[in-house]
This record gives sequence, C-alpha cells and structure tokens, in this order.
Amino acid sequence: MLEGVIWLLILKLGDALANEAAVLGKSFLVEASALQGLFGEIRKMKEELESMQAFFRTVERFKDADETTVAFVKQIRGLAFNIEDVIDEFTFKLGEDREGMFLFKAIRRVRQIKTWYRLANSLRDIKANLKSAAERRRRYDLKGVERDAKLTRIGSLSIRPAESVHFKRADDLVGIAENRDLLKKWMKDEEQRHMIITVWGMGGVGKTTLVAHVYNAIKTDFDTCAWITVSHSYEANDLLRQIVEEFRKNDRKKEFPKDVDVTDYRSLVETIRRYLEKKRYVLVLDDVWSVNVWFDSKDAFFGGKLGRIIFTSRIYEVALLASEAQMINLQPLQNHYAWDLFCKEAFWKNENRDCPPELQYWANKFVEKCNGLPIAIVCIGRLLSFKSATFLEWENVYKTLELQFTNNCILDMNIILKVSLEDLPHNMKNCFLYCCMFPENHVMQRKWLVRLWVAEGFIEASE
Repeated sequence: MLEGVIWLLILKLGDALANEAAVLGKSFLVEASALQGLFGEIRKMKEELESMQAFFRTVERFKDADETTVAFVKQIRGLAFNIEDVIDEFTFKLGEDREGMFLFKAIRRVRQIKTWYRLANSLRDIKANLKSAAERRRRYDLKGVERDAKLTRIGSLSIRPAESVHFKRADDLVGIAENRDLLKKWMKDEEQRHMIITVWGMGGVGKTTLVAHVYNAIKTDFDTCAWITVSHSYEANDLLRQIVEEFRKNDRKKEFPKDVDVTDYRSLVETIRRYLEKKRYVLVLDDVWSVNVWFDSKDAFFGGKLGRIIFTSRIYEVALLASEAQMINLQPLQNHYAWDLFCKEAFWKNENRDCPPELQYWANKFVEKCNGLPIAIVCIGRLLSFKSATFLEWENVYKTLELQFTNNCILDMNIILKVSLEDLPHNMKNCFLYCCMFPENHVMQRKWLVRLWVAEGFIEASE
C-alpha cells in the first residue's frame, strides 16, 4: 500500500530532522553550510509527502480504476523508495562520525561535505520528478471516463452476490438452521413491538444469505417490507428515499400515500412515520459500515404496530445497536457443513452432487484451505466445477490457487474481501500486510509480533 510506504517515510524524515540541532551544533562552518542545505531539502520533502499522504489514502482505493492512476501510483512508489535510500545513506553517514579517533573523524567529515551536497541534489531531483509525475497524470487523465466504467463493473460484481442470495433454494443453504430458527423466532415475537436485530461477522461468512432466507420466508406476514443494501458512503436523504420506494412497492394493501413530498429529510421522516403508524413492517439494512446509518434514520421508525429492523455488518460497533439478546455473531462453517457446501458448488453438474473417490484427497485439501469461510468455499468450488474432474488437474489448481484468483470472472471473493482491507486504518493495514512476510501456517506469538510492529514504526505512540 503506497500510502503506508509514504507514512513510514514521513516518520523517517521526522527522525532525521529531530537530530538537526545536535548535528549542526557539532559541525564546523563549511560542513554546517552543506548540512543546512540538506536538512532544508529534507524538510521540504517531508512537507510534500505529508500533502500527498491524504491524497493517496483515497486514491489507493481506486488505483485500479484507470491506467493513468495505476502508472502514477507506480512512479510515486519508486520515487518514495529513492527518498528512503537517501535518508538511509544520510543516517548511516552521520553514524560514522561517532566512531574512530578524533583526527580520523575530522578527515572523514571533510570528505563527507561532498556527500551532503550530493544527497541534497538527489532530493531536489526526486522532488522535480514528483512534480513531473503529477503533471503527466493531469495531462493524460481520462477525466473519469475509464474510472466510471470500471466502478460500474465493480459495482455490478459487488451487488450481484447480494441480490442473488434472494433466489437461493433452501436445499442449497448449509449450516444456518440454528441461526435461521432463532431469527424467525425473533421476527414472530408478538410481545415485543419494536426490535432491532443485528447479524455480524467477517466478510463472506454468510450474513446476507442467512437474513435473505429468513426475510423471504416471513415478509408476507407483514404489511410492508424493505431490503436496502447500504453503500459505504451513503447519504441520509438517499437512504430514506430508498426506504420509501421499497415500502411503497411492497405495500400489500396499496395504502402508501401517492404524490408525497420526499425532497428533504423532514418530509421523508414524516412520510415514513405516518405510513408506519398502524403497520407491521420489517426493514433490512444490509452491509452497514457505520452506526450513523441508524442515528441518521431512527427518527422515522418510532411508531408502528410492530416493527423489525435487521442490520447486517462486519463492524462490531454496528452489532451493538441491538441488545445482546438480539445479536447473532456468525462464525465460519463447521467441517461437515463446509464439505457439504463445497460439494454443492464443485459438483453442481452432478445429480447427486457427490465427490468422486479419486478427487477426495484434493477436495479435502481445498476445504481445509478455506477454513470454513463460505465465500471462499463457494468461489473455489465454482472454479473447480469448470475444470476437468481429474486428479492432476485439481492438483495443478491447488498449486496455482493464488494465480487462479487474478482476473477470473467466475470469482468475486477478492472484491468482497478487499473492501474489508481498504476499510482498515492505515497503520492497521500496514500491520496486517506485514504478516505476509511469514510463511503459510506459521504460528506467530502475539507479544513478539506486536514488538516487531513497534520496531517497524507501524504503531504510533499514544496514551
């Protein structure tokens, strides 16, 4: 992540500048002049990188949107490493001054004057290259044409799984019976008029699938219903308008008022409150990323004869919107359920959907690799269903699994899980990616890993 690289570079530049007064105080006149010029360039470079950091926190999410942005990110990454080389050499040369006899140190410091000038010039060249890269990006920017097209494709891919779960047959669902029955019990509880229910867990664990199954099973018991997939960057007015449209479309008695004013927040809230006053309703807000989704819309749902509001989310704070008694924390599938799901996806062309004996070994390896995560099982099973059902073919897929996930139209797991990665704070993103340095199945001790993060500068000091 380029933004993480820049963040670490800013820390290094800050450390270098922290020693400025001490270094200049020990320098003789000519050396001090050269060092002042170098420290000046370091300070300017730090200011430039701080300005770029906020920009790259945003652009990293969309760096795949067009080729111009991809090229720009690549160029900046290379220049960032060049800056790091300069700072590392500067730090190393300063450390040399502390070693040896006084005469040798004096001779070495005279020789290093050329080094200080060279490093300062290197930083000036890098700064000029940064400026040139930014100008090229502006010059050849496609004004969002490719970006809009790419985001549309990504949007369609990310929406499709959420929509398709509404059409899954009960026979295709595995491992949800207990939570399904619990959810249905809460939905049919006539004693509690209003209830908020939250279903939460990691991306791809089956939250939407579970809720969609129950929603479709019980929605006819209510006067109206609405299913809203909440975008990562939503607006309260747009969210309420979507709810109004869904309630109007699904109103069983066709009593939703026509030609109502839905132009502003107040009119939207009043419209929903008046309509729900004597209604039994169920509202699902799917894939919620912030508790503000509820606080921005809750004024519309104070009334109603009987109301059920269900949130699905990857965020624990969102789960806390419900009381502890109405929270479901979905976990990965148990081994036998994971096997059932894999067979349903990998052998959907077979009438009995059983795994042939000659593929048992590799089938078990694939299921084990998925660790019970439904989205991984579904995607890998789907991929294998388009491969030859032979031992050698499945062995080849297993050995090249990471490559199989690149630019594969059958798979959407990376798109779904990448959203969780992009949502991490920048320092946590660096900590997470640092774990990629260790071999697969390596057991990492918690305290040892945290100390490594601290040593790398990933953990910022705080109270």
